Amino acid sequence: MSRPLTFLFMPESAYGPTNNCIGIGDLLRRAGHRVVFAAEASWKGRLEALGFEEDLVDLAPSEGGEVEAGKFWTDFIAETAPVFRRPTIEQIEHFVAPTWAALVDGARFCQAQLEEILDRHRPDAVIEDNVVAFPALVTAGVPFVRIVSCNPLEMKGPDVPPAFSGYPTADRDGWEEYRAEYRRVLSEPWEDFNEWVRSCGAPALEPLEFIHESRELNLYVYPEVIDYTDRRPLGASWHRLESSVRATEQPFELPEPVRDGGGALVYLSLGSLGSADVGLMSRLVEVLATTPHRYIVSKGPLADRYELADNMWGASQVPQTTVLPLVDLAITHGGNNTTTECFHFATPQVVLPLFWDQYDNAQRVEETGFGRRLSTYDFEEDELVAAIDGLLGDEPLRRRMAAESGRIQAARGTATAARLIEEVARSSV
Repeated sequence: MSRPLTFLFMPESAYGPTNNCIGIGDLLRRAGHRVVFAAEASWKGRLEALGFEEDLVDLAPSEGGEVEAGKFWTDFIAETAPVFRRPTIEQIEHFVAPTWAALVDGARFCQAQLEEILDRHRPDAVIEDNVVAFPALVTAGVPFVRIVSCNPLEMKGPDVPPAFSGYPTADRDGWEEYRAEYRRVLSEPWEDFNEWVRSCGAPALEPLEFIHESRELNLYVYPEVIDYTDRRPLGASWHRLESSVRATEQPFELPEPVRDGGGALVYLSLGSLGSADVGLMSRLVEVLATTPHRYIVSKGPLADRYELADNMWGASQVPQTTVLPLVDLAITHGGNNTTTECFHFATPQVVLPLFWDQYDNAQRVEETGFGRRLSTYDFEEDELVAAIDGLLGDEPLRRRMAAESGRIQAARGTATAARLIEEVARSSV
């Protein structure tokens, strides 16, 4: 029998990438391997409870005491939420650039910590699910695996829309203007970061890219039916996962307030970050209270700051992968994990994007006919209700999604990822 290996995962400090790594890491752990998470420090105790080893990093000076998982980004999003009302081209300077700056600061701050962690554990492979480079990971002397948990427009090309724009695939109007603005705003910060990355002994970054492409293995999570494969070919090191759904969440039974009653059962989640916009969540609750449907609501980290209506049940966190199979429709922010999980479980979506790649996912769901994209802050009440009822009544769409769901689930994305990662690690042992 081959010897057990050691895998070190470093996900971004947000629920989407971390949950993705949990699903893959759990399979490697069950196969007898040692799995270490070098996650951000606010995840303390949460990963160990799932059977992983924790050797966590601070991305900024520690505040001391117990901190909610992913709190840094929750606070960051809450503070910058007014920017989400602007067109995506204006968000480059006022949200995208500050986000890159915060990510870069975190990478710089934890470089020495990561070097010590790698020296302690001496992994056989390192796996990063993030959008920013950590030089210690690519200079560790073992295979570096990159996972992309964002929309695949992160892998750019001349025939696909610019990432973070939410622009249509079939209409190139505005593409070059957006790219020019991105270059104007990000060129200098990228040059500074690239210089620092090289000073740490890591290879230079590609122009305007903040993370390295792996020479050994790159994974991204997106269903083929909405991917851009015909417009943006990728190299041999890239592998698409149809979905990556973890099997670590607890079973879910419908709570009494929504167990029985008329109408459909709908899931509302704007993600762990988007739900920090209490004003938006409150407006959604007000509108949805007028409909005949029942709602399960992922209330988010500020759950105690607003109340739900009588046709709703919710909690600060709900086990999404065990809730989605029970519902008829999802109202989401368009986060990549949520988008792919909806396809995995054949759940149509109304998408209300807020930031980053959510615009791209929302646009892709709309233009491929699997859901509706609405203006997050400017939707009309009747417009949202009509979108919900239209999707619920679309039987051809439900049959189409059921067929895609069967294919996606049969592809076993987490198992494929675990196998590919193990193969890469063994090839260098």
